[in-house]
This record gives sequence, structure tokens and C-alpha cells, in this order.
Amino acid sequence: MDPIHLRQLLLVCVSGWMCALSLPHLELKQKEELTGGSRFRDNDVTTPVIPVPVVRRVGAWTPIAHHVSNLSCIACKTMVRMLHDMSRQNQTEDAIINAAINLCIARRIEDPRVCQMVVPQYSEMALGVVRKTLLLPDELCGILLGSECATPPDPGKWNITMSSKPKPPVAPHVRPQPGTPVMRVLHLTDLHLDDQYLAGADTGCGEPLCCRNTDTYPAPTPSKAGGTWGDYRNCDSPWQTVENLFRLLADVKDQFDYIIFTGDIPAHDVWNQTRTAQLTSLLQLAGFFRRYLPDKPVYTCMGNHESVPCDSYPPDSVEGQSMSWLYSAVLEAWGYWLPSSTYQTILRGGFYTFSPFPGFRIVSLNSNYGASANWWLLINSTDPQGQLQWLADVLQEAEDKGEKVHILSHIPPGELMHDFSWNYYKLINRYESTITGQFHGHTHKDEYQVFYDLSNRTRPVGVSYVGGSVTPYSFTNPGFRIYTIDGNHINSSWAVLDYTHSFLNLSHANEYGNPVWEREYSPLSDYQMKGLYPEDWNELIYRMKANDTLFQTFYKYYFKSAKTDSCTGDCKRGFLCALKSARPDDPELCEDL
Repeated sequence: MDPIHLRQLLLVCVSGWMCALSLPHLELKQKEELTGGSRFRDNDVTTPVIPVPVVRRVGAWTPIAHHVSNLSCIACKTMVRMLHDMSRQNQTEDAIINAAINLCIARRIEDPRVCQMVVPQYSEMALGVVRKTLLLPDELCGILLGSECATPPDPGKWNITMSSKPKPPVAPHVRPQPGTPVMRVLHLTDLHLDDQYLAGADTGCGEPLCCRNTDTYPAPTPSKAGGTWGDYRNCDSPWQTVENLFRLLADVKDQFDYIIFTGDIPAHDVWNQTRTAQLTSLLQLAGFFRRYLPDKPVYTCMGNHESVPCDSYPPDSVEGQSMSWLYSAVLEAWGYWLPSSTYQTILRGGFYTFSPFPGFRIVSLNSNYGASANWWLLINSTDPQGQLQWLADVLQEAEDKGEKVHILSHIPPGELMHDFSWNYYKLINRYESTITGQFHGHTHKDEYQVFYDLSNRTRPVGVSYVGGSVTPYSFTNPGFRIYTIDGNHINSSWAVLDYTHSFLNLSHANEYGNPVWEREYSPLSDYQMKGLYPEDWNELIYRMKANDTLFQTFYKYYFKSAKTDSCTGDCKRGFLCALKSARPDDPELCEDL
């Protein structure tokens, strides 16, 4: 390859990674400026009012954040093009990386300490990708920020091979009779435990993660001090809050039968992480479960923060890279609750399947192999590790055996790369009678996504549950769910029948010094739903469209009852569209909203 071309690609990738990591934080700063960064008094406790968020995944309804997206796009293109000029001067690779650091500092995109650490942290992935791909500056910004900023490159289309067996007739959903055995499932996600959390430290530290022992202590003013039990403003979970949660769960252990954890254990200090620290956090959480809930099985999936650097999951097709350092530790940590039949695929790609009860199967996917932030996939994104083809085979075998399947994965399907998401969507369509539950995390918010029949785009065929995070990062209360599902009996549907969501009111906990985890809502009672089948969740979307009071209730629970501004107009349409968008780049699904 032409050395000048190589350096050009290098600077695009290195500077692009800096954009990828810093621009979400930059957008938050810009949103606070645009909204005035309002604060109000709540029982003499200063509480941030949450600005209206950027609505993800929905190209049709993003004008609520369009001004912010333009600012980010301009910042990305300016940075990339400035460094692009350096490549024409035959600057060395080290010089370009140093320039990226200096530009990050000069433009105040991040705190100098973050700038100096984040580029080297991602340099191996950036360099590895750039040697094997051809990306232009605008294409990079299109990948990082979406097609509204610039046209991303087309990675090429791929499809899995579907079984030739015909799809069985779809039977109508029938709610079990009263008295039918049920099971209850605890759902935890996005712990983001910060062992450097320091109550009273500055929440406005200028870095993407604050309230730490490296930040100003005490904070400049009481209103900027991190709370004893956590804080809404860019701060992760304190140790004592997580321990308090696990003590509570130990006290109510009779209220659930097993546990699902859908990923993300480490804190958000992605510029300053090591493999040793990541593995320590993995084993720490496994220890929490075994110490406080020794009799409860725990089934997990891979989060994007488990690796280092964050989001880096190179498939085997990338020469010189291996994930064995992480997957072997995952097997050590989580294999305690799993049969030996799962070990091979865990070591192969961090995914597995097994049957804990007759007629019921759990599938744990590694969604990082479909994540756009996993830049290794720019080299080759075709079904990494053969995971989706493996899933298709597992689902066909489950159908043949008459099993029902629950799928665990960290990132919701609507936020994954186009080809991965659309292939997954096809599987949900084909095996709609087999897959009776999908459970995710990642967004930190309480939400769901509906899947529709590909033949008419109107009949709901599946629903995925996105559980709210334990971490309050950012602008949300900690929370967890307990699902009630059709239980272990002959001909069980294993369908989700209802759930109870609980949360911790951080404002009250920090004011009174007494954390109280309380019931927030359940869909059947608080949304007045007839059931929790896909058609019921679809109906809720249109009920919320017509009934703004009902929508504002949903919007409140989206943030787990943290204080927030109202959401109307395009904001509301964007949220409703997101609920229909279980795959990206399909705006037609939202035309009737």
C-alpha cells in the first residue's frame, strides 16, 4: 500500500476513535448548553433535570437532537480533515497520533489526561483496522455518527442459511389459566461498578466519568458533590450501593428462581483500563452472586465494556488477535452455573446455549460481533465466529424438539450493524413460535422493541425487553426487574406474563442516608395491558400515541423515575418509533406514527 495512503488511513482511524469516545460526552456538554443545564430544588436536594435525550436508531424522527448532531458532525469532520492535511506532508505515524492527542486537548474535546490516554488505548485496534481497510474521512464520520453526518461505506451484504423446513402454523397466544405454575426471573444489567467512587467528589470533573478519588475533593460547591449512594451526573455505581442491592436481593431471594445478567461490569473510565482490571471486575461480580445468592443459578452474556479497550472483540479472522484472555476468564467466572456442553462456544466466541428445564432453552449471544463500535468488523463483518448461523441451527433444533427459547444479549437488536440485525430479525420471524423471550441491556434505560412480520410489517411477531441499568450513569435511577413467566409444566409457553420493576430514588437516598429500593411499576397494572405478548406491546405503542398521559407515564419509567423534562412532538414520535425499530434503517415501520 502507498505509505502516504496508509498514513492517511491511520490518522482517520486514530482521530476517529477519539471522536467515537469523546463526542458522546461532548454532545452531553452541548445539550446542557442548549437546554440551559437546568436544576431545581427537590426536598432541599439539588437534582439535575434531565435534558431531552437523543433518540437512537430512528432516522425518521431525530430532529429533536438535529442541532446537536450537526455540532458533532462538524467537530468530527474538522478534526479528521485537519489531520488529513498532515498525511500529505509525510508525517510519521507517531507524529499523527501525537497530533490527535494535541488536537483533542487544544479543542477541549476532553480533559488533557483523557486525551493523552485514550488515543494510545485504542491505537492497536485503530492501526490493525487501518492496515486492512480503505476509509475516507467522511466515511469515517458516517460510521461514527450515522448517515445524517456523512454516507458510511457499504460493508457488503451477507445472509445466513435458513433451514429448508417450513415454518409451522402460528397459533394464537393464550394466557395460562390461574393457578398454572410460574417461575420468576431476576434481571440485572449494566452494573458499571466503580471501585474509585468517592462520595463528595466533583460531579463536574470535565471527564466522561466523575465522582472519583482522582477528582476534586471536596467538590467546589455542595451542589456539585457526588452523593453518598451515587449520582445522576456522569457517575457510576459505588461499592456500597451495589452491596446494598445484593443484601436486598438476598433478603428477597424467595421472590425469584434464577438470575439473568445482560452485561457490562466495569466502570466507564474506558481511557484507563487494563486486562487485569477487567478480569478482576468479572470475578468480583461472580463472587457477589455466589456470596449473596449461593442457591440461585446465574446466566449471563457479554457486555461491550468487558473487553479492553472497550468494544474491542476481534473475530478469529483477524490475524494476530485473540480473545482467549477474556473468554477463558468468562468460563472460569460463569461456568460455575453452566454445563460442560457450553464450554466450547464460550471459548470460541463468548456465546452458548443449554436447557435448564425440560422443554426450555436459554441462548446467550455475544452482541459485540454485531456492534458498529467493534471496529475490527470493518475488516470483515460477515457473521463473525459463525454466531448467527449457529443460532439458526440451535433454533431449528429447538423447534424440532418442541422447546421454547429465551435469548440473552447485551446490545438491543435495533442498535446493531445492518446485516447482523436484519439477519437476526429474519430469525425472530421464522422462529416466532419458539422464541418466547429476548432480554437486553446496554442503553441504561427501561424500554422495549417490537418485531413485525416481514410479509406485511404490521403483525407483531416478537418483543425484546431492555432492562434498566444498576448504574445511574447518566441521569437515571438504579433499577432491576423480576419477571413472572409461564413455569415448568407440560406444554408451558415459557412466555413472560408480567414483571415488577424496582428502583432506588437517589435523591431521597442521598438526602436521608437510607437507600430504599421500592416498586416502581408493572406493565399489567400501570399500563393497563391485557398481556405481555408482542401484540400487546404493539398495542401499547398506539395507545401511547393517542393518550399522552399514558405516554408520559412510560417516559417517566424510561428514566426509572428520575426527574426529566417533558417529551412531546417530535420527541414523542421518536420514542414511539424507537419501540417499533428492532432493526436499523427501516423508517417505513414508523410511517403511521
